[in-house]
Amino acid sequence: MIRTLGGKDMPAIGLGCMNVSHAYQPAIPEEDAIRLFRRALDLGYRHFDTSRIYGLGRNEELVGQALEGRRGEVFLASKMGLFADGKGRRVDCSPAAIRGEVEKSLRALRTDFIDLYYMHRRDFTVPIEESAQAMGDLIRAGKIGGYGLSEVSADTLRRAHVVTPVAAVQNEYSLATRNAELGVLQATAELGVALVAFSPVARGLLANTLHDPAELTEGDMRRRMPRFQAEHWPANRELAGRFNAIAAEQGVTPAQLSLAWVLSRGGHVHVIPGTANIAHLEENIARADWMPDADVLDRLDVLVNHQTVSGHRYNSAMQSTIDTEDFA
Repeated sequence: MIRTLGGKDMPAIGLGCMNVSHAYQPAIPEEDAIRLFRRALDLGYRHFDTSRIYGLGRNEELVGQALEGRRGEVFLASKMGLFADGKGRRVDCSPAAIRGEVEKSLRALRTDFIDLYYMHRRDFTVPIEESAQAMGDLIRAGKIGGYGLSEVSADTLRRAHVVTPVAAVQNEYSLATRNAELGVLQATAELGVALVAFSPVARGLLANTLHDPAELTEGDMRRRMPRFQAEHWPANRELAGRFNAIAAEQGVTPAQLSLAWVLSRGGHVHVIPGTANIAHLEENIARADWMPDADVLDRLDVLVNHQTVSGHRYNSAMQSTIDTEDFA
């Protein structure tokens, strides 16, 4: 399934690189991470997505090392704007930060050009128009091919797009997380902007890889997410079981069914499932051209949605930093 991203045609299923060094489990050994990235290339993945914050820069370095000698095969995306340092976790998308961070990304990725560079979060202290102008300056300087926004609302997208056309919006989107349907899905289609869905298998809920959140490592971010906590997990696990039954009926894995549903939402939609497991990497792309019938998509739409999933996607502290539209 080929779709357009940043003016280039590429497979609609890309690779979220975060998992090997950030958020879900302890970082995997360097040689395993590089082996996974190179296996992804061999399998036909062409869209690699990383960020300055993943592993505090280490993820970009691993991607750069893995792509050495094969950079021309990849549409490379990274992100800036989130910082975790002595001042705590913070957002800075000021023009000065944008100019400084892109140089760090270029060095870490061992390249002189990044195809797509995102603002990882909305900086509420800086007018989005100023940040968009700074991204435009990077495009004109030949350092990036285009820029994107992550976890933003349709209003923020429209304001930025007027100043410098936006290539992509990267928001969380899955059967379980439908915030994109409150405006961004429609706005991106209208403006000709790609919608890149992260966590398209609902952080493992709809991939049949998570059976007991109590077994997650202490640093796994899902331990702090309401949907994976004791008061919500039993209902969500039961819902996932019913979803898994439909996947079996269709002759695909739950992850493959999850990805197909997200990709069915529009010809401008891309997905970037992440994994640190080569078997899952192979699974995610194995049915890349398959799409279930319309009646199956409708059944899934009714089964798993914001009303049937128990618990919010983020805790209140995290949600307060997010710009996306939310359900009442």
